[in-house]
Amino acid sequence: MYSTNLDGETIEFGTSGMLYRSNKLMYDRKTHTLWNQFTGVPAAGPLVGTNIRLELLPVVTTTWAEWLKAHPDTTVLDLETGIYPAFLYESEWDDRSIYFGYRTSPRTMFPVWRQSDALVTKGQVIGLSINGETKAYPLENLRKNTVVNDELGGEALVVVTTGHLGSRAYQRGEESFSVAEGAAQAGSVIADNSGQLWRVEEDALVREDDSSFSLPRIPTHNAYWFGWYSFYPETQVYKGEG
Repeated sequence: MYSTNLDGETIEFGTSGMLYRSNKLMYDRKTHTLWNQFTGVPAAGPLVGTNIRLELLPVVTTTWAEWLKAHPDTTVLDLETGIYPAFLYESEWDDRSIYFGYRTSPRTMFPVWRQSDALVTKGQVIGLSINGETKAYPLENLRKNTVVNDELGGEALVVVTTGHLGSRAYQRGEESFSVAEGAAQAGSVIADNSGQLWRVEEDALVREDDSSFSLPRIPTHNAYWFGWYSFYPETQVYKGEG
């Protein structure tokens, strides 16, 4: 997910229908520049070479039930978009959804020229890029290790997984975190090394007893392993703890 603000102006984007390394290229409707949607960098057109990069925003993949529980006042995009009929917007886990067959197949839709067998081809990962260093965190490992203290690109971070799918990364400063035993809201509250509790929020980790203490969220990519690796072949891989 990217901000559509470029130099103070809100720009609309569309899907070009073209792919680069098996990843969609989008275009902006002002300059008709093609953008790499994986890196947020112009791929072809007038803005190539301008050093313009789209701002990456935090995103999380979760279930509707988990999201609604955490955000009961949330708004929802109407399925009656006027572009596609509502019945096409089935849940990704519903075998009637458009790409159900693709998601459940081990094969890619198109050939992938740069591959790694460090993980299964379509294993789902959370990807981080910090100060020129990259790392992939397999969701399978994050479900087992729900609080991961790590460092990347010289920055201390923590990856927290709530519920079944929701993985978010935060700066952790000098703190070290662990699962908060006996917390009223398991998963949505973690503990630092002194026993202080911190709430897992969308923008930051916030200390329970004093909200003036917070640690900001780090934007991440949710991707298949083959997609992440094709753009970041030097990536590190989180293998899990223990």
